[in-house]
Amino acid sequence: MVRIVLTGFRGTGKTRVGELLAHMLGVPFFDTDALIEKRVGMTIYEIFQKHGEEYFRKKECETIASLKLADSVVSTGGGAIMNPSNVTALRQGSTVFLLTADDRTVEQRISRTERPSLTKLPLREEIHELQAIRRPFYIASADFCINTTRKNANETALVLRHILAEGTLTLKDATSLLSFVRRTPIAPEEADALELTLTSPGRDPLTRIYAVAGNPCNHSLSPILFNRLFSQYRMNCHYTRLCWPDFGEIIREAKKTDIRGLSVTVPFKKEALDYIGEADEHVKAIGAANTLVMCEGTIFGFNTDWTGIRDPVRHLKGSRAAVIGAGGAAAAAVYALQSLDMDVTIFTRSPAKAEDLAARFSVQVEPLSGISKTEPDVLINATPVGMGSDTWSPVEVSMLKQGMTVYDLVYTPADTPLLKAARKAGCITIPGTEMFVGQACAQFRCFTGIEVPPAIVRGYVI
Repeated sequence: MVRIVLTGFRGTGKTRVGELLAHMLGVPFFDTDALIEKRVGMTIYEIFQKHGEEYFRKKECETIASLKLADSVVSTGGGAIMNPSNVTALRQGSTVFLLTADDRTVEQRISRTERPSLTKLPLREEIHELQAIRRPFYIASADFCINTTRKNANETALVLRHILAEGTLTLKDATSLLSFVRRTPIAPEEADALELTLTSPGRDPLTRIYAVAGNPCNHSLSPILFNRLFSQYRMNCHYTRLCWPDFGEIIREAKKTDIRGLSVTVPFKKEALDYIGEADEHVKAIGAANTLVMCEGTIFGFNTDWTGIRDPVRHLKGSRAAVIGAGGAAAAAVYALQSLDMDVTIFTRSPAKAEDLAARFSVQVEPLSGISKTEPDVLINATPVGMGSDTWSPVEVSMLKQGMTVYDLVYTPADTPLLKAARKAGCITIPGTEMFVGQACAQFRCFTGIEVPPAIVRGYVI
């Protein structure tokens, strides 16, 4: 038995479902709103009226931090997951269920309740706006997602009890996933660890599975990093690799075996768009996704690459920049640099292949030989050239000028042929591990809702 946490918007049934589930399991039930009222000596409505939302959120944070990690069912307030410290406190050592319902159902359920407005909008509009804002946070901070629109509280509680007992991954499907992984070029010890997690006699049916999907993806540091983070934050999750040439087959296997999230790497970041049910604004702008999260049968797509690219060059705002490449990483690089008001030009061996990318961002595309003519302040390699045992640099040494900032998004090896050449030319160099750290922090937040400090990620991978 573990602590069970229920999250979700008002009217999704958290309190009543929590009470029923706690009774079924024979454990205590705690409602954080009720605990806050007891702590302050006022109703939630009175707290908002007298002290305002900021005061309420402070008391909410204190209350959640005081919860014991013990067998129990905890129901949280609708906005609790907007505070990163709340998410970290609730996620550790717990199984988190997100309860959802459509706007109309929520309105029907809460229209006669006494609760202060948070937006001053009409009720239906407020519900729609707040649900849209909170949805990514709800999805990230949950292990399992349950739609209660057509379920009463008792039916929902029974669904949760069944999941707690059986999980959502049958032994048959677990064996299928293991078979899929073993026919890919994955290290034997990683396959053995997955087998122990999925099919051993003492397996935990509540373990959630994540993976990196690519071809190749054995270079990825993500399994090492995320499994260490899951352990650090006491999360019942396991991260593996899905190295396969057919992304559609990867997605079909992921859906069948209820994989919770995927890190998408080369060459599938653009193809991932074909499978996303709901994309964030960055995916739509970039035209590529590197993070997929599954919830209620829908695949939610995110792009965290651009944040990892932007942050190490933030101090160079307004510079001239050259991006080498025409794939998903190049698109993320252009997007990141334009957010810093940089004048960006795309360079590639085959300019015709970059026309769509150039048109999307209204930038020029030139052959690689033209880099020297533009005299960029910043040069970013967004191709796989230099990865692994590849000894090539994507540009000639003569194109590298003293004082230029050269950022290679390849991170295995950490010291690529391009970076070695750039240092000899007197350039300022940024290794791809910095991009990996930044995007991994953002990706872990998409997967779990937890904001992990970059220093922790850097310590695990560098």
